[in-house]
Amino acid sequence: MEKKLTIAIIVVIIIIGIACSALADRLLIFMDLEQTDHLNAYGAAYWVLEKGHNVEWLLNYRGGSFLTMNSPEIERELRLRGVRYQVIDGSQLAAIYNQIDNSNMEVVLLEKAPKIAVYVPATEDPWDDAVRLALEYVNIPYTTVWDKEVLAGELEQYDWLHLHHEDFTGQYGKFYASYRNAVWYQQAVTINLQMARELGFSKVSEMKKAVTQKIKEYIAGGGFLFAMCSATDTYDIALSAHHTDIVPMEFDGDPPDPSCQDKLDYEECLAFENFQVELNPYVYEHSNIDVPKSMLDRSENAAEANFFTLFEFAAKYDPVPCMLVQNHVGVVKDFLGQNTAFMSALIKKSVTILAEHEGAGIAKYIHGNFGKGTFTFFGGHDPEDYMHLIGDPPTDLNLCKNSPGYRLILNNVLFPAAKKKEHKT
Repeated sequence: MEKKLTIAIIVVIIIIGIACSALADRLLIFMDLEQTDHLNAYGAAYWVLEKGHNVEWLLNYRGGSFLTMNSPEIERELRLRGVRYQVIDGSQLAAIYNQIDNSNMEVVLLEKAPKIAVYVPATEDPWDDAVRLALEYVNIPYTTVWDKEVLAGELEQYDWLHLHHEDFTGQYGKFYASYRNAVWYQQAVTINLQMARELGFSKVSEMKKAVTQKIKEYIAGGGFLFAMCSATDTYDIALSAHHTDIVPMEFDGDPPDPSCQDKLDYEECLAFENFQVELNPYVYEHSNIDVPKSMLDRSENAAEANFFTLFEFAAKYDPVPCMLVQNHVGVVKDFLGQNTAFMSALIKKSVTILAEHEGAGIAKYIHGNFGKGTFTFFGGHDPEDYMHLIGDPPTDLNLCKNSPGYRLILNNVLFPAAKKKEHKT
């Protein structure tokens, strides 16, 4: 009897110990308006994952806060990064979990630091990539890939792929009218032609079609794609044109197929359908997917007047879109790009709109599933530079530590760290 009692006491002590351990002090990296450096908070969360520790993403709690183990090493890293945090004891932690359980909030476990690739042409382009700026500011490592690496199947090594100011139709960004005599433009044409020939393609447009198909295979196999600016619409346009030629003679030496518009295959596209391609080489636009100038004031004076609104999602039932819109504000200042935003009428019904210009039929930020993976398209070039003209200096993120627009980018960077669920095509 005495032996049984002793064993029972030991069991109770173990259970109490486990409970106390579960409610031990944690570090809360809050992401509301009290945070001093929202961007570096993402870098800190990634750093914790790299160290082999889990991070809990508290969706809709104080702006999408992060919760992790308490250790002197992590505290030191947070201080070095200028990130504000709070030590949470067991009772405070229990209160937070209780609030989450009884509200439109959810806990998502981040388990693995995703391996990141950024599609970077081997050209000297006179513009920067907002995602690379963000990754470098918060010290998240990434590898650059281009057409050769993509076609060689190297994307399988990475969890997350970013595309930015690219033209997957093979029209060199449609800069022909304004910049065909510029040195950087001519060099870009030369380098792309050399790569196409090296890889066995007769035209750059044919090489880009093969690249887009390879990226699509990557997504279907479970990859996460994040695209901005012209890499959003030109990617889908290239997919739709796999059986026709939409490229004007000025870019590839032969005219487009006279029936190319009728031959576009929208079934191949990830996000868009029923769009019209722009065949005039002198028009700085690829299709009518992008919001037309008549619908959005693109002058510098409009920088403080244009905003887009983030949708609210049910954290417990729609955790994926909820992750992607976590922010300390619900309304974000707009920014332009070669593709600024998407006409909602041309977005497939299966795609989720994450942010829009309210009442205007314009989507800014969209997300969808394909195969086992996902894609997210974000219109515009740089969230902290409304116009971002060619040749402008890169944004200094030391001056934009609390940028809501850059937060949306970094939501996508951490998104693959969550335990992956398979999706149906």
